[in-house]
Amino acid sequence: MSESSINGVLKILFVDDEENVLKSLERLFMDEEYEILTALSGFDGLKLLSENPDMALIVSDHRMPGMTGVEFLTKAREITPDSKRVVLTGYADTEAAIDAINEGGVDRYLSKPWDDDLLKSVVADMVASYSLERENKRLNEIIKIQNKEIKRWNDELEQMVQFQTIDLTKKNERLDSLNRTLKSNFTGITHSFSLLLGLRDRSAPSHARNVSELSEAVAREIGLDTGEIEAISTAAVLHDTGKIGSPDIVLSKPPVEMTREELKEYRMHPIRGQTAVSNIEEMKEVGVLIRHHHELYGGGGFPDGLKGEAIPQGSRVIAAADFIDNTLRRHAGADALTLTLEELNGSLGTLFDPTLFARFKKVAAEYYRLALPASGYLEKELEPKSLYPGMVTSRDVRSGSGLLLISKDKKLNKESIKILDHMSAIDPSESGIFVWIDK
Repeated sequence: MSESSINGVLKILFVDDEENVLKSLERLFMDEEYEILTALSGFDGLKLLSENPDMALIVSDHRMPGMTGVEFLTKAREITPDSKRVVLTGYADTEAAIDAINEGGVDRYLSKPWDDDLLKSVVADMVASYSLERENKRLNEIIKIQNKEIKRWNDELEQMVQFQTIDLTKKNERLDSLNRTLKSNFTGITHSFSLLLGLRDRSAPSHARNVSELSEAVAREIGLDTGEIEAISTAAVLHDTGKIGSPDIVLSKPPVEMTREELKEYRMHPIRGQTAVSNIEEMKEVGVLIRHHHELYGGGGFPDGLKGEAIPQGSRVIAAADFIDNTLRRHAGADALTLTLEELNGSLGTLFDPTLFARFKKVAAEYYRLALPASGYLEKELEPKSLYPGMVTSRDVRSGSGLLLISKDKKLNKESIKILDHMSAIDPSESGIFVWIDK
């Protein structure tokens, strides 16, 4: 397995006092896409680390003159704390190596002489873990930057609300509540993850919102407690977050059209989604729900092949909501929801939990009520520049950061259209403006 970083090939350092051992290791990995560095002592290894702070993995012999492997790895940890560390040890030193793992921050130990396939597998796992942790740090930095931008947007929006529109001024209390919510790390991280996915898939933000609101409504119908409802709602918003790392070719195809390799890559996204959020203690339950939203009630799903009641209830709810919103996009006309629910009904017991159908039938009918044609009118999504006075909104209009700009069933005028156009430039929404138009 080979891993590439954003800036180039990842680096691996091998440290052993026997030159023939280092040459053997170089030959073993000569066909892998790693940059291999070697050192004949711990002292030389520390010098190389100071010159290469981006080292992905350090593999060191345990018994070396002058500085043992554990002593070297302990010092190496201070220089490159993010590097993964593996110690090679003879059978006689195994117990000592195990006792020293915490001292040196060692992730794994392997016995000498090593098994080539096992060593290559361990190296691949360690490098993949390093890459994932580094990507998580990068995403967290992006989130910090976006939170600052959101704060700046909110300051500008508050001033606009006070001076540009009477309608928005009436929403001050709601704006205050929203500002408090945006200041919380939990909501900020959730929103930022949704925005990141939207950079890869234009339909993702609206789909995530629909799945979240459907799932939350069904969770309330079931009678779950507040904590469970919030976990399900949040997991539904982030259920496809793992697709951020998927290649464009995978995002552009439905699973039935994917090659075996593309399907394998696609099936990694629930695991990546769980990994992305589980570093946050309060999000561990959310991560579990994300991981299992592609499990099938009758078995055969992924990533773990769970079935029936073994699948977390929240994941079963999200799976059905995800199916409804995706399927509804394939249909059109007044019977679109009916056709979608018929497909859901036909998959009960095999793909979806049969006990959820009646609740989804009720909730979906209400949720998608405005998405279906009204008598004499059709709902259409338009960009602000395509709006004209007299049009009536069919849904609430919100900015990209979630601020309510104009509520549904409001008639647009020149001033409100001007504000919407301005907002699309500084705080763009994931979708256009939904309005009623004549058939």
